[in-house]
Amino acid sequence: MPAGSRPGTPQPAFFIGGDRIIPPSRVHLDAGPVANRAIIPMPHLRRMSIRMSFAMPVALLSAALFLGGCGGETPAPKAADAKAGAKAPESKAGPGQGGPVPARVLEVSPQRVPIRLESVGQVEGSREVEVRARVGGIVLKRLYNEGEIVKAGAPLFQIDPAPFEIALAQTKAQLAQERARNEQSRRESVRLKELAAQKAISQREYDDAASNLKLSEASIQVAEARVSEAELNLSYTRVNAPLTGVTGRAQRSEGSLVSTTDSLLTTISQIDPVWTRFALSEPEVSKLPGGRLGGDAEIRLILGDGSRFPTRGKINFSASQVDARLGTRQMRAEFENSGGRLLPGQFVRIEVSVNRTQPAFLVPQAAVLQNEKGHFVFTLNGENKAAVNPIAVGEWVGEDWTVLSGLKSGDRVVLDNLFKMQPGVAVQPLAADAAKPPADGKQAGGK
Repeated sequence: MPAGSRPGTPQPAFFIGGDRIIPPSRVHLDAGPVANRAIIPMPHLRRMSIRMSFAMPVALLSAALFLGGCGGETPAPKAADAKAGAKAPESKAGPGQGGPVPARVLEVSPQRVPIRLESVGQVEGSREVEVRARVGGIVLKRLYNEGEIVKAGAPLFQIDPAPFEIALAQTKAQLAQERARNEQSRRESVRLKELAAQKAISQREYDDAASNLKLSEASIQVAEARVSEAELNLSYTRVNAPLTGVTGRAQRSEGSLVSTTDSLLTTISQIDPVWTRFALSEPEVSKLPGGRLGGDAEIRLILGDGSRFPTRGKINFSASQVDARLGTRQMRAEFENSGGRLLPGQFVRIEVSVNRTQPAFLVPQAAVLQNEKGHFVFTLNGENKAAVNPIAVGEWVGEDWTVLSGLKSGDRVVLDNLFKMQPGVAVQPLAADAAKPPADGKQAGGK
């Protein structure tokens, strides 16, 4: 009896039986005679817990010796073991061993599965130009807002026109002089022609007058060309947009001096339509019919936020050679961009979809396994027994694998409980859209 306890006072106790320690609250639930179990008072059990942390067999032996010293009855170990062994439940074969394994099964059929490839692309304007000054001078004014869309012919910059206006006036004056000389040469030629007819002058004098008239006419043409050049240079002082597009940042501010050798003012990119450059690796290109993208290819564009661009693109360029450094072929697609949502320099994802020449099968990714020999699936024969079926796979389509070979129409592919599948295992086929069977193979609601 523990020290400090009064006779007749019930003490909390634990029961040790077989390999278990049973708390007081569970004593009435345990079956079997008390004679086969050892009763340990609570205080002694607390002291025993310290020794039990080192070794359970030593703790149990100490408890038995303690109970023997207190006069408690301790069952013989051999008898207890024999009785415990007699009460051990017999193991039964589970469903995966003695009965069919429930599993969902998909009956496959060939279908037109497109070839889908994905790449990273970058947007660029279909036409990108550098706006440069064609004459030198001081930039007086910027006539547009940076980054806005301008129409072709819209004014962008104004260069100081004064020097060119003066040059134009000078060339016009030179043209007037040449015309006056021409009139004088013409009159001289007419007069000498009459005198030469009368033999009043030598023929040479008349020939000189006729030649001077032609030289004067040529000088007029030169003066007229100089006037046209001066007018053109004057028109260049107003820099206009060469095409419709979005403008870039101004490279020169008002008051800057520009020259014909350092003349970049801004850039303009035509963004409707836009072009998108991307590349496909050589293995990806080899999957395409004929090894090239045709006009029937569907090109879709995915923006940075994951949304799809509403319009489809079309291929307008495919490189005729492979980049030796990267092993890729450059491609370019054209997209309508009337809303201006795509901007030059923007990174996007490109999805290429091409129709296959041969039908294929779609099998959920979870049903496709892989070993050192390649990919395979479990299929069912006529007796609903599992069999290993090697397959050749293509790319992913959503949550499915594209199976190129190894299956035929009507094959039944096992979708789940694959960890229990082995060649020859009996399977209880369930519909592909049925609830997934439990992993332990028990039917829903079973015990």
